Amino acid sequence: MPEAPKDQTREATEYSVAENNKRKLEFIEDVTRNADEVQQRVLAEILSRNAYVEYLKRHGLQGQTDRETFKKIMPVVTYEDMLPDINRIANGDMSPILCSHPISEFLTSSGTSGGERKMMPTIEEELGRRSLLYSLLMPVMSKFVPGLDKGKGMYFLFIKCETKTPGGLLARPVLTSYYKSSHFKNRPFDPYTNYTSPNETILCPDSYQSMYSQMLCGLCQNKEVLRVGAVFASGFIRAIRFLEKHWTLLCHDIRTGTLNSLITDPSVRDAVSRILKPDPKLRTSSSPIGKESCRGSSLGYGLILST
Repeated sequence: MPEAPKDQTREATEYSVAENNKRKLEFIEDVTRNADEVQQRVLAEILSRNAYVEYLKRHGLQGQTDRETFKKIMPVVTYEDMLPDINRIANGDMSPILCSHPISEFLTSSGTSGGERKMMPTIEEELGRRSLLYSLLMPVMSKFVPGLDKGKGMYFLFIKCETKTPGGLLARPVLTSYYKSSHFKNRPFDPYTNYTSPNETILCPDSYQSMYSQMLCGLCQNKEVLRVGAVFASGFIRAIRFLEKHWTLLCHDIRTGTLNSLITDPSVRDAVSRILKPDPKLRTSSSPIGKESCRGSSLGYGLILST
């Protein structure tokens, strides 16, 4: 692994990273040490808050919040059992059917298992809990993989298409919901989420422009990159194939400091222009797999660029 680049903010953040990791790990220990007690408390809070929603009244829970009564009265159901209520919400019924809080949007499944996307209603408050869950990942990983807070991460992150229900609520995948939220777009500096991809490239709805611009920004900053990846393995494989297919265009842009005309999104072009600078010392290799082409690259991206 290459040496991490000098960072003016590194000394200032070292202590806070250690302290933050400590707090997050203590939180995990706290909620898992007495999991049964925590689960009872959370269930009681949910049932108390939603005591008079239609779904619970329909089954006769009558405001009771203890676990045993809940298990005795409430049936185990499938998605199809819930679908009539979900469709009512999707069609614009704003009454408290499943939740006392207003439904803010629907989170959708991929549809790969059942052939059709499933829609799960959610509330605005839930986004904060999801953000907390995501923030617990890196402190745990850092216990076993050192250096994850160093350098930059070349991660390929994408949004997917979103639709609106007849009632006007957004329906979109969970990661798209998160990436388009203020929790992600306005996140404070975090060495674990120090990405080579500007937000604009991640939030670009055109998959080609998003991939091209993220790849280009990562290659331009390759000396700072110490880790690469994607949320799903398939996304990373797609990135490798994209690199194999478009490496000559990427080389040209890096060498000349100009962005390919196929990238038409104004916000993406502006974001990439702040990173992309001409580097005439680079020359394209005659082959993307040349032996000499690997020199000087911390990631092996010298496969397409060499000094």
